[in-house]
Amino acid sequence: MPDPNSSDLPVSRFYSSRSLRLHYLDWGNSDAPLLVLLHGGLEHARVWDQVALQLREQWHVVVPDLRGHGDSDWSTGCAYSIPDYVPDIAALMEDLGNPPATLVAHSLGGNIAIHYTAAFPEQVERLCVIEGLGSSPKVRAERDLTPRHGQLRAWVEKVGKIDKQQTSRYANIEAAVDRLMSHDPLVDRATALHICSHGLTAAEDGQLRWKYDAKIRGGGAAEVASPEASDLWQTIECPVLLIYGEESWASNPEKDGRSRHFPNARIISVEGAGHNVHHHRPAAFMECLMDFLAQR
Repeated sequence: MPDPNSSDLPVSRFYSSRSLRLHYLDWGNSDAPLLVLLHGGLEHARVWDQVALQLREQWHVVVPDLRGHGDSDWSTGCAYSIPDYVPDIAALMEDLGNPPATLVAHSLGGNIAIHYTAAFPEQVERLCVIEGLGSSPKVRAERDLTPRHGQLRAWVEKVGKIDKQQTSRYANIEAAVDRLMSHDPLVDRATALHICSHGLTAAEDGQLRWKYDAKIRGGGAAEVASPEASDLWQTIECPVLLIYGEESWASNPEKDGRSRHFPNARIISVEGAGHNVHHHRPAAFMECLMDFLAQR
């Protein structure tokens, strides 16, 4: 991980989107091609540090904290549906001068990157997504056994419970690391420690809490009975790499049929990895990514 006293550290910058003050990390080399890394839900920009360090010599690496995450503002109206994030990415690109970019994104970030690429294809030269297509066809079919009005009611009840819940507190960082590793047993302790070191802040009671807005867990009303985004996938003509972990709960799009909607996609399954492929098998992930980035 970067030495806090060295030049390996990125520069923190801020920009504005929809009245929110949003944060991003700039790893320098601004004359190089732009590469934007988007983190997953409940994470933050610093989870990409090791990837950024390996790419910063060839790329201008920029890593935002999504709204409600890291050092970015929380959305006061709990606007956390996938479409709510897309203007933030557009504003970031504008802040950077709107150069064409390569996007590498995980989970929630991957879904956002796909939506942005479909809307602004001229801005994206290639797209790598780690498990970011959203719910599988099977999960959607099971969800839609409940009529739309029932799904809406269930969502309202869910967010009502989230609003009343107290966010988790930890006496020290080691307790948070233990909690993270119990949730994700495939992550090593050094990685978990790095994630927690940058993902926690002091709470009012002196304990530690996660930086992210717990309301993110409620998603947004736009996702109630939402259709599969295959109409968006079909418009993405740039090269696409979809990466999946063989030990993940996520459905592989090559097996469930979703990959057929992408005109120019390659799917890679990484052995020994779960949902967080880049954390579980970092060397294998980087090999896949570097090969993809080198293709012209």
